[in-house]
Amino acid sequence: GSLQPRFLPVDRIFAPYRRILQLLANGDMTAGEIAKQFNCSKPTISHHLEILKSAGLVTNERHGQFIIYSSNISVMHDVIGWISELVDQRTGRTNQHEEEN
Repeated sequence: GSLQPRFLPVDRIFAPYRRILQLLANGDMTAGEIAKQFNCSKPTISHHLEILKSAGLVTNERHGQFIIYSSNISVMHDVIGWISELVDQRTGRTNQHEEEN
């Protein structure tokens, strides 16, 4: 048989990020509070939080010895709009292709 590249399902790749964003949608949390909801180390959660922060999806603020993380709703709205446009473009192309045939 032919060798085809194996890809991880998108859902698996984004699962920890989605879970973190779902937690933060319910309120601000520290990295430790977030880590308690996962079966992984605090450094792993901190890495995920840094990626979300670099994407602008999460913000943080120091309160004494704690760093409090929050979801950045305005950026999420931008991402939703962008994804919606991609879906609309793809749907438009699919419909156009069907009409031509």
